[in-house]
Amino acid sequence: MEELYAIIGFLLNGDLACKRDNHERCEPVGKVSSKMSKITCKFGGTSLATVERIKTAAEIIKAKDERRFIVPSAPGKRSDDDKKITDLLYAWHNMAKEGLDPAEPKRIITERFVELEKGLGLSEKIAEKIEAISVEAANHSEPDFMASRGEYLNGQLISEYLGATFVDPVDCIKFNEEGHLDSKSYELLGEALSGPDMYIVPGFYGSMPDGSVKTFSRGGSDVTGSIVARATNSDMYENWTDVSGFRMADPRIVADAKHIEEITYDELRELSYMGASVLHDEAIFPVRAPGIPINIRNTNDPDHGGTLILADRETKLPVCGIAGRSGCSMVSMKKTLMNKERGFGWRVLSVLEEHGVSFEHMPTGIDTLSLIFRDEELQNHGQAIVKGIERTCEPDTISLTSELALIATVGIGMNHHIGVAAHLFKALSDARINIRVIDQGSSEMNIIIGVDEEDLNKAIVAIYEAFVAWE
Repeated sequence: MEELYAIIGFLLNGDLACKRDNHERCEPVGKVSSKMSKITCKFGGTSLATVERIKTAAEIIKAKDERRFIVPSAPGKRSDDDKKITDLLYAWHNMAKEGLDPAEPKRIITERFVELEKGLGLSEKIAEKIEAISVEAANHSEPDFMASRGEYLNGQLISEYLGATFVDPVDCIKFNEEGHLDSKSYELLGEALSGPDMYIVPGFYGSMPDGSVKTFSRGGSDVTGSIVARATNSDMYENWTDVSGFRMADPRIVADAKHIEEITYDELRELSYMGASVLHDEAIFPVRAPGIPINIRNTNDPDHGGTLILADRETKLPVCGIAGRSGCSMVSMKKTLMNKERGFGWRVLSVLEEHGVSFEHMPTGIDTLSLIFRDEELQNHGQAIVKGIERTCEPDTISLTSELALIATVGIGMNHHIGVAAHLFKALSDARINIRVIDQGSSEMNIIIGVDEEDLNKAIVAIYEAFVAWE
């Protein structure tokens, strides 16, 4: 199920975004014009999981003539115990690679797509396409080709159902040799989508210089939608999912968390850093530079305005949202006169490079330095890193702490309000929560605190209740 909670997404500032795409800095468009001329729409897997949901999506698309560039995901889960098509395609690839018979995932995939095809009243071609994919699968040692076929097949069905032109991303979305998006993709897509038709561009994949299929990481249809929006100079990028935009906190933790009508790219970047993401963490890059707004909408409630992601917004409350994640660890060290020892920090980081590990935060003092890691990044390297730092830096003390959770309290209004930090720390004190880490960025729009994992939800509730009532 596609969960959208308070604070999701990803972003760098405009300068970095433009440099990444080899473009000069672009001036932001600003807020949305009342007259829309071009809209890019991405529909997530949950929104396209059944015949009925595809028909609902089609009604949404047809409700506005401006919705001409459609990016579909692969069909998602129809229920909690269902299987995603993409997961089945990965299983198919892995089984075939191990010399096992992938008949079962192939059967389930075929049945799902045939069901969609018949329910939409389309010509019976999909089973034949899946057979062709089955033959082609043997030519690919990497999973990207098979993983992308859910979007490809769904795009074929939806383009036929809507009478739209199908554009294969293999021809237009290009990656360079390092596997990064090639900026020429914008020109190629712009040319392919320049006619008066409605266009279907499947999400999630493109191609390498040798023509082989290359996927984004999971959830990458969001990225495709942003690329299409930029390539077509769309006035809006609508991202259709199964909830009505963002909330101020994860509704699984704060059930009645306040709905967010507007959030800035910068706030989104800071909050998404905590990992609560449904909007892919690279989806902001293409639209950030030209300032194309993103509108998160609910397929099941299309009349709801959702949440707008903008370059700037008016602020009322100092805090926009609170997000947290568990699964972190911290290496803490102390050495007298550390600040006088040239190259100390470099030697610490060289140990991380040696083990292929990156850190999330580095809180420091005069004689102390801490490194915070995501556990999935640190894996089993913790003790080896400690020993490496002991060997190269000879700290007075060093320790490894696990079961740590991080919480970000974010808002562009924070630096205009006196007492935000005091309000935050009082809320945690009143809730009897011990703070293990404090880290504030130079932007003064984000305060990150570390707590024991068992206190994560309790801390988020305390912070939310403190700021939602701010006057």
